[in-house]
Amino acid sequence: MQETTEQPTLAPEAANGLSKTAARAQDWAGEPFLRADEDPAVVLAAGTARRLALDDAVAEMDVGLDAPSYEWKRRYALMLGLERVLTDRPPRLASGTELRRHQIDALAGMLTELIAAAQEAPEPANGNGNAAYIEAEEDEEEELEAPSADGDADELPLSPEEDPGAVRRFRFRHPTASGKTIAAAGFVEAARTLGVLILTHRRLLVSQFNRDLTTEGYGDRIVDAIERGKRPPKPNPLTIQTYAWFARHWRDLEPEAYHLVIADEAHTALGEKTSTAIRSFTNPIYIGMTATEQLIAKQVSDVFPASVDDLPLGDAARRGLIAPLRSLRVPPAAAIHTVPIVGGDFEERALAAALDHQALNQAAASLYRDRFDSTPGIVYAAGVDHAYNLAKEFRAAGLKAEAVSGRTPPVKLAEILAAYERGEIDVLINAMLLAEGWNSPRATVCMHLAPTASKRVYQQRIGRIMRIHPRKEAGIVVDFVPKAATHNERVVSLHSLLDSDFYREGARVTPAPRRRQQRRSRRKLSPVPWLVPVTADVKRRLGVITREWQRVDPRFLDEDEQRYWATIAGRSVRYDERVEFAKKFTESGTSRGALETFLATCAAENPNRRLRMTALADRVSMTVERADFDDLVTLVTQAPTWDKDRVQGVRTLLRAIGEGKADAPDQILSRWIWRLARATRKVQDRRASAEFPEAKRLLGALANSRGHRHEENAAKLVNAAREQPLVVGVALLASAEGYTPRANQLIDAAREQLGTLQEVAHALADNLPAPKQPSGRSRRRRRRRKKKAQATAEQPQAQNGQPQQQPPAAQDGAPPPAEAPAPVAESPPEP
Repeated sequence: MQETTEQPTLAPEAANGLSKTAARAQDWAGEPFLRADEDPAVVLAAGTARRLALDDAVAEMDVGLDAPSYEWKRRYALMLGLERVLTDRPPRLASGTELRRHQIDALAGMLTELIAAAQEAPEPANGNGNAAYIEAEEDEEEELEAPSADGDADELPLSPEEDPGAVRRFRFRHPTASGKTIAAAGFVEAARTLGVLILTHRRLLVSQFNRDLTTEGYGDRIVDAIERGKRPPKPNPLTIQTYAWFARHWRDLEPEAYHLVIADEAHTALGEKTSTAIRSFTNPIYIGMTATEQLIAKQVSDVFPASVDDLPLGDAARRGLIAPLRSLRVPPAAAIHTVPIVGGDFEERALAAALDHQALNQAAASLYRDRFDSTPGIVYAAGVDHAYNLAKEFRAAGLKAEAVSGRTPPVKLAEILAAYERGEIDVLINAMLLAEGWNSPRATVCMHLAPTASKRVYQQRIGRIMRIHPRKEAGIVVDFVPKAATHNERVVSLHSLLDSDFYREGARVTPAPRRRQQRRSRRKLSPVPWLVPVTADVKRRLGVITREWQRVDPRFLDEDEQRYWATIAGRSVRYDERVEFAKKFTESGTSRGALETFLATCAAENPNRRLRMTALADRVSMTVERADFDDLVTLVTQAPTWDKDRVQGVRTLLRAIGEGKADAPDQILSRWIWRLARATRKVQDRRASAEFPEAKRLLGALANSRGHRHEENAAKLVNAAREQPLVVGVALLASAEGYTPRANQLIDAAREQLGTLQEVAHALADNLPAPKQPSGRSRRRRRRRKKKAQATAEQPQAQNGQPQQQPPAAQDGAPPPAEAPAPVAESPPEP
């Protein structure tokens, strides 16, 4: 038996009728229900969101409506518009601007939410669109109120009855400079049959939105706010206003004039008055755009619950949507640990009192001039007066700088910003006027002369330099924090914002783009060879040290981390790196304990023999404590890695004892001396036999006898050792081994009577051969020459088929006739 699969099929007459109905509904609603390449049986199947929209449209047309109702538009029009925009390949705006991948993701995420909402049960109407909120007297202020830092964290979320419009409020998070304005224009294009209200937090941004949307082809839709009781001049009006205006006048708006509200910089809409206005104006669909999720103790999700897309800053950098960011940390000259934090950030007056000094302002101007010269940038000051004082010092340093603030008249502010764009001004200095909304692609340097404790403020600041520009290789962030400051510090830095593991001056902090673009401009800040871990997590710090031990600057590590770094370095450092690596100990102020750990680890675990010998010699060139020297003796006498170099290692330790480098009692020193001597017993035996012919007989008699005869032979050897020079006597006693207590007592007493411990140690060391000097020629090259010479000599024998006879002169003991050596030029090159 075969399984059967049900497929939605329609008779040709039914499909043709459905297509005609869809065409009639399209003329009525202004959005397509069916496209030419689509099958009506599939896309308009029963239960699909598009079929529900078609059925409701037919129902409204049947009752005689000439245009869609407000409820139909809110439920279906934006969904159909998003399908229309996303169906184009590629999706475009009215001006032809192509949407980028992350902008398409935001539209697609919103479409998914609208389809799901359309397939749910229809929601009840909300009357006039005004929720039952108690009216309160409001100020006539132009800017938004500052949200309270107390009590917001303990507020409970509102119930659906208290906040009926929450189901229609959505948000997406894209980094600053990634093109949120173009994404907003994409929603405007999708809402071509709807009334759209765009809210932003500054008048400057209202003008910017007007300009940008006009450029993208939507200028003919822009109208003033539509007041209650008035008909819209157009069926699809577009109004742009500030949050402050909306918080005062939302009751005066016509409830059914706007179907979609786009909230720019949605994190600034979390104040009490603004959020209350948004919750009260319940009819439209809301889309909040933000670069940060938090404002002090409040979250964007408190007002805009559903997320349709989230693009982290790192992913935006990896996709090449924003300019890469490089970092420079400058140790602060002013202490701000006493400045209180109020409302999530440093108190402005106290911060300005700590930072606004002529000497500090002059130093900041000199730093900018010396590091960046005429590179365009933006400087953040601790207050308005601080900004103007800084601008004065910057101009005195030869920089083209201007200060702007809320005191600057609008016309002059526009002139200054235009001059900055033309290149007539290189540095703009402000307090917080240009922290949000202002965009200038040529801005490259962001200098935080006024540190901040708010990650939201910090992210908005650096967003001013994240826009891509042909002559900008990367944005540069200047933080006035210690170079080793961790993420636990009160001051926010670029690394704490991105939760980076280490700081490397001048290096790129954001991820590298997947597609490396051709560099059109030189770096304004080049990376240095060193780095320092800045994460507060212990495991991650140790991971940085383990991975990057060659580049870690130990001066910024604490004592335990320096020792850990020295252990990793001692195991892994190469012989040809020893000179450069030694500078880290001599020039960076590394602790003595780290140096001792490095040398001890290198002597014990490094795979290079020459480096082990060098490390051992360097370790004993300084005073060594008893426990550490005992470890060195055990290492040299027993470790398998020292099998081939044991004699040289013993010689080094004996000389160290003779020079008084071992800090231990005489009894311990004596035990170490003869323990080391025993480890080189064969060498000492050969030296004794070469200088004293009777040495072999005496040592042999001692080794081959037992009982009282053994003790007599021990006495004879001891007497002979006393009569010989010191170097011969110590060699004899080093080779002697007693089998009875009496014999060992005689030998030990003789060892003590030969001389002082230092003299005995030097004598034993003199009996050991000096280390061989490394050859200047490559061993591999010598082997290849030898093989080539052998092959050349065997070639005539193979041709004759018989072995070549030895010349007569060689048989008589005379030197053989000279043969022509292999030419040096034919030997393979030295690797």
